[in-house]
Amino acid sequence: VQLQASGGGPVQAGASLRLSCVGSGRTFSNYAMAWLRQAPGKEREFVAAISWNAGSTYYAESVKGRFTISRDNAKSTVYLQMGNLKLEDTAVYYCAVLARGANWGTRAGTDFGPGGQGTLVTVSS
Repeated sequence: VQLQASGGGPVQAGASLRLSCVGSGRTFSNYAMAWLRQAPGKEREFVAAISWNAGSTYYAESVKGRFTISRDNAKSTVYLQMGNLKLEDTAVYYCAVLARGANWGTRAGTDFGPGGQGTLVTVSS
């Protein structure tokens, strides 16, 4: 499945932002989806994941209570609602599928597909 994220931009600390990621090419609803991010000079980091039917979600500890992942399979889209943004949330965000064979609940960046085109979120003070 091809993925493209959008909705990023420059925001001030404390602000909210909603990211979207549209999938195409294969049946989007077949896949558990996740948001990951990569800050400059850092490794890819897991942010949040959602099951194929949106019945289950889990988050990185650093974003729990501030971010919410959701999806609309009819639109082949997964969302990330981000609130109370912090400077350390600055990164390129992109969505990816949970890799075949990976365990639900994993937070290892290597357990997710390569993802598609990301969107940059820049948080300033």
